[in-house]
Amino acid sequence: MKKSILYSIFMCASFIACKAQEQQKKPNVIFIFSDDQRYNSLSMTGDPIAETPNIDQLAKEGIFFNNAYITSPICGPSRANIFTAQWERKNKIGFTSVSNNVISEKSYQDSWQSQLKQAGYSTAFIGKHHTKIGDKKNTPLNKDTDFAYYGNGHLGFYPAKRHKQFANLKNKTQIEGFLEATKAYLSQDETYDYFYKNADPSIKNQLKKRDPNKPFSAWINLNLPHASSIGGMGSENTDPEYYKTKYDDVKHKMELPDDYPQDISLPKEVYATSDLMKYYVTSNKGKLLNEKLKMDRANYAIDLMVGNLRAFLQEIGEADNTIIIFCSDNGLFLGEHGLGGKTILYDESVHVPMIVYSPFFNDKTKSKVVDELVVGQDIPATILEMCGVETPESYQGKSMLPLIAGENTDWREDIFLENLFTDQGYPRQEGVRSKQFKYIRSFSKENDRNKYVPNQSIETDEQPIYEELFDIINDPKEQNNLVGNKDYLEILNVYRQRCKTLVSELN
Repeated sequence: MKKSILYSIFMCASFIACKAQEQQKKPNVIFIFSDDQRYNSLSMTGDPIAETPNIDQLAKEGIFFNNAYITSPICGPSRANIFTAQWERKNKIGFTSVSNNVISEKSYQDSWQSQLKQAGYSTAFIGKHHTKIGDKKNTPLNKDTDFAYYGNGHLGFYPAKRHKQFANLKNKTQIEGFLEATKAYLSQDETYDYFYKNADPSIKNQLKKRDPNKPFSAWINLNLPHASSIGGMGSENTDPEYYKTKYDDVKHKMELPDDYPQDISLPKEVYATSDLMKYYVTSNKGKLLNEKLKMDRANYAIDLMVGNLRAFLQEIGEADNTIIIFCSDNGLFLGEHGLGGKTILYDESVHVPMIVYSPFFNDKTKSKVVDELVVGQDIPATILEMCGVETPESYQGKSMLPLIAGENTDWREDIFLENLFTDQGYPRQEGVRSKQFKYIRSFSKENDRNKYVPNQSIETDEQPIYEELFDIINDPKEQNNLVGNKDYLEILNVYRQRCKTLVSELN
């Protein structure tokens, strides 16, 4: 029996109202992927000043995954992992030209959006793109996508200043502009004809409105609240007021890490702040607080986008048939452990907010909080199964539907984390996180500089130069390294071996 048939039986029996059988077409999908948005950036997850009522409401009507992680916490690889539904050491798509940072056409054809396209969907890819697909011109992505409206790399707060293809937007700020583009794709009337008429000639043939006779899938990729894109926020007269003054009255409530400024928790041979980009240095308190304020404003704008998008879906009659997924590509350090940036495998970097919403969830399913360990690579399989499309054999991620349905299932007890990006002072790292413990091993950044060596720890049985073990339950901020504590030697050895096993299994 094919998975699509199993899907229909499972979904109706488990948690989707049987009225779904009356649908004339498969459900629509919108996947919103933010950038550097920390797990605790929402009001529902504890930010002391955040106002995120729309995202919180999405979680209330859907499923919130409390233990969601990005296994390669840096822009390009985390996105490649979503395209391929694989760990980086499997797809070997790294961040720089030193690595093979191109998704093959075959891998792209297995991607969740390409699979939906082959299943009869109209597809849109909007916003930030940080990996090449097929070739330097992204030919398969452009050819295969009905509405390909994106820019490579960092887009900036005012994306049209860097990317001419965004010059047809009336909204000059990024989040509002990409909502405008999404509406232009979804709308069926003449309201957004200007968008197509004024599009740059280089991309006009990539922009088609959705076919109203097909279900649609839209992947919206934001480049905010990423620190590289908040420069200039609120400086233009045309900017929405919230980018200029939001939270000014409560910014004194913004929190810094305990005992700020903290000493860097890693030895110099593992991590060197002097190598980092300046916008990741967090030792200047005033600069850090200003960045936090701008990020909170960006998160507020993302929340407004979610609310406005849902209202638009209602307006065009698609709200009752549209699944919405929300996630971030990784977290971000804001002074914790004395660090800035990401890639280091502490939770601030790898733990992200993740929400799955479906209008077909019944009352018993809505508002559920799932505590099982899930990863970004689980999103593609989940989307495909929700749409009744068979999951490619190449996927390493798993559908989260059994967790959503509350079924007793043989789910993973730990997750493998990795950083293979060795530029800018970052060390190559491998780690294992369970609900109770986290183990991290770091390799020599001096030996790895300007190299991409995902297989090295397998091929050479290379020994780490530094190890860490944390009791997450009793030490959630990962401050007390238990390596060297004889009481934890047995546990340390278990995680050492588990790390080696996962390195091999996922390769």
